Amino acid sequence: MTMLLDAPADARPARPLSDKIYKRELLRLHIELVKMQEWVRASGHRLVVVFEGRDAAGKGGAIKRISEPLNPRFVRVAALGVPSDRERTQWYFQRYVAHLPAAGEIVLFDRSWYNRAGVERVMGFCSDAEYEEFLRACPEFERMLVRSGIQLVKYWFSVSDDEQERRFEARIHDPTKRWKLSPMDLKSRSHWVEYSRAKDAMFAHTDIKQAPWHVVDADNKKRARLNCISHLLGLIPYQDLTPEPIRLPPRQKAQGYRRPPRQEQSYVPDLFPED
Repeated sequence: MTMLLDAPADARPARPLSDKIYKRELLRLHIELVKMQEWVRASGHRLVVVFEGRDAAGKGGAIKRISEPLNPRFVRVAALGVPSDRERTQWYFQRYVAHLPAAGEIVLFDRSWYNRAGVERVMGFCSDAEYEEFLRACPEFERMLVRSGIQLVKYWFSVSDDEQERRFEARIHDPTKRWKLSPMDLKSRSHWVEYSRAKDAMFAHTDIKQAPWHVVDADNKKRARLNCISHLLGLIPYQDLTPEPIRLPPRQKAQGYRRPPRQEQSYVPDLFPED
C-alpha cells in the first residue's frame, strides 16, 4: 500500500498525463509566465516563491520549468548551500535576506530558511532553543516581508513513500542524476516519520494568512509542474503587456567589408555524422 508522507490519507493516486497534453499545456503556461514577468518588470512588483518538500519530490524540476522561458537578469534561483562558519554566527535569516528581490524582480528559493524547521531539526544541526526561536520568529519575519511590499508564495511538494523510493532508485542507477542523491537524502529515508512530524509542526506555526502554504501533490511530476505554474499565475495580478509585433530591419550592406578567410580561425571540430 502506498503511504503518502504529507498528503491526507484519502488522497487519490496520481493519474498519468500524456506527453502531448503536457507539452501543449507547458507551452501555453510558458507564454503566460513571460507575460507575468513583463508585468513584474513594468510594475516594479517584487515576488518571492519558496519551494520546500520531501527529497526527490520534484521541486527542482518545477523551478526549472518556471525559470526556463524567463529572463535570468530579472528572475533568479536562490539555492544556498551549507552555511559558512561566518554565516553560522549571523542572524539566522540574514543570508537569505541578501537574495531578496529588488523592484521588478522574481526570486525562486530552492529550499529556504525552512531548512531550520526540517533537516536541521531532524538531523540535530540546531539546538532546541534555536528551533523554538525559529518557530517564533519566522511568521514575524514573513509578515515583515509582506508589509514591505514583497509578495511571498510558499509551496510544499508532497510525495508518497513508494514514489520517493522509486525516484531514489532511479537516481542511483542513472549516472547523470546520481549527483542529486546526497548522503543527507539517504539518511532522510530512515527518518521519514520525524520529517513528517517536523513538517506538521512547521505548518502549525507558519501557515499564516499573509503567506499560507500551498501543497502540491507531486507523485506525478508532469501534473505537479503544470498545477504549480497554473496556481502561481493565478496568484499574480499580472496584465498582458505583450508589445506590438516587431519588424526586423534590413541588414547593413557590406560597403567594402570582407570577412577573413575561414581557415584563419579556430573552429570547434564537427564530430557528429549526418543522418
